[in-house]
Amino acid sequence: MNDQSIHADVMTAPTAPLSSTTHGVGNMPFDLPDYDAYESDAVLKGIVGRAGAQWVEADLSALGRRIGSAELTELARLANTHKPVLHTHDRFGRRLDRVEYHPAYHELMRLAYQSRVHSLPWTETGEGRQVARAAISYLWNQAENGINCPNTMSYSIPPLLRANPSAGAAWEAGVLSSHYDPRHIPARQKRGLTVAMSMTEKQGGSDIRLNETQAEPTGVPGEYVLRGHKFFCSAPMGDVYLFTARTKSGVSLFLAPRLLPDGRHNRVFIQRLKEKVGNWSNASSEIEIDGALAYILGEEGHGIREFIKHMTHYIRLDLSIASVGIMRRAVTLAYQHVRNRRAFGSPIADLPQMRNALADMALEWEAALLLSMRMAGAYDEENKSEHEKLLLRVGVPIAKYWNCRRTNQVVVEAVECHGGMGYVEEQPIARVLREAPLNSIWEGTSAMMGLDFIRAVRHNSGIRDVLLGEIREGSSGNNVLRRFADDFANDLDRTNNDMEPHARRLLGKAALGLQASLMVRHAPSDIADLFVASRIQGGSSELGTLPAEGAILARICERALPN
Repeated sequence: MNDQSIHADVMTAPTAPLSSTTHGVGNMPFDLPDYDAYESDAVLKGIVGRAGAQWVEADLSALGRRIGSAELTELARLANTHKPVLHTHDRFGRRLDRVEYHPAYHELMRLAYQSRVHSLPWTETGEGRQVARAAISYLWNQAENGINCPNTMSYSIPPLLRANPSAGAAWEAGVLSSHYDPRHIPARQKRGLTVAMSMTEKQGGSDIRLNETQAEPTGVPGEYVLRGHKFFCSAPMGDVYLFTARTKSGVSLFLAPRLLPDGRHNRVFIQRLKEKVGNWSNASSEIEIDGALAYILGEEGHGIREFIKHMTHYIRLDLSIASVGIMRRAVTLAYQHVRNRRAFGSPIADLPQMRNALADMALEWEAALLLSMRMAGAYDEENKSEHEKLLLRVGVPIAKYWNCRRTNQVVVEAVECHGGMGYVEEQPIARVLREAPLNSIWEGTSAMMGLDFIRAVRHNSGIRDVLLGEIREGSSGNNVLRRFADDFANDLDRTNNDMEPHARRLLGKAALGLQASLMVRHAPSDIADLFVASRIQGGSSELGTLPAEGAILARICERALPN
């Protein structure tokens, strides 16, 4: 029989309906049921309680129910499926420079502003308010990460505005408002304002000293006109931009409204939107600045210093917290999959290798949460304690470096827990995988964190002593951690004159030492001992290699599961 006759037989064969029995859906997990992301997180509740921030628990619980709801999951899916669209001109050829977002994105932003994720520490006076705000950010980053950019900018800018009241006072009330207002109208007519930041230029990247955007004074004190380009501007529909530009004295820092008080466009032109690997709900763009009116912040020529002094550490802290939120979401999705799917005669979650991997992921998440929240707590006390102020100087780059990088490993493990389904775009873990790498890059790559760490420990011997003291605080009765702290101190001494080639290794050791100390102080003793045995004594960076079995692994998994 030739190919032609085979083809004819197939074409003339009677068509039978598909049998439903060939496509039964069995042994497959379900979507996550609604849950309370706060009340089911014993580690977070413990942190909030120790910080004295119980006054915010009702709000956290309400937000936890929202974060764990199918409704919010669907909003996040829609905001990422329908990416922002740039409209450079209207149909008559006039410049528009507007980014159109899906209604789901606006609803997420409305809810986020309502939760005060951007404003709480600056509007409340209660104890532990930075920890309270960090808890809100951590919860939001379990749901959707695209809104984190504008929220982090708005959260981090008030200290800068307050340090420069002549330019900043006009913006503070709007930035701190709990109303999200996306209308395209001048700032003074809006109920709430959002913030965009743009410093990176093509020729310089992280080295802002190479910026070429120029700023010329207008003759009015504090007022300048800017011309140049920016290679990255996230959330370009912000009501106010934070720019760097070069004056005769050097790189300086400026605020520029998107719309002028009379409603005219302030000559900041959106050239294109970036096609990013992830973070799809948030627009990131390239912009040209051609005669934009702006107001200087701080002293001419010292814009980088002004930014670092008042804003950088808040952004970096929030990115370390955001990464733990991503980590928590990955662990939750992995657990949901493996406890509702069977293989080799058992639920996958009960298989020995899987249980070890799940428990290891849970340990990683708990230690990461303790580390970032320790730094948030230090912000609450920095004006009362020199120890806390020095700890912040070194602890924030440590937490930013370690949490952001380790999130990648946890998320990849969570994808593998899903098997082949984990690498399919329609699965929610796919979006988590796309989001995971971003925070290591944003506001300082790992290399930048290494340089920041070196500057801190070499600039002030007191910072080195505070760091070692924090690690040793958990070493009482724990000989493994005590020996680790002594070895780390020697390592710092050995490398002091040429530290840069060793920066990442030192950062990693500092992070593990701090995490181990915090676990010993705050986690159940057998769980803390297992963390020390696996990370400090065992030294393995591979997940799923815990030197334990049976009951303790099951208990760690149970502790991490949302109810």
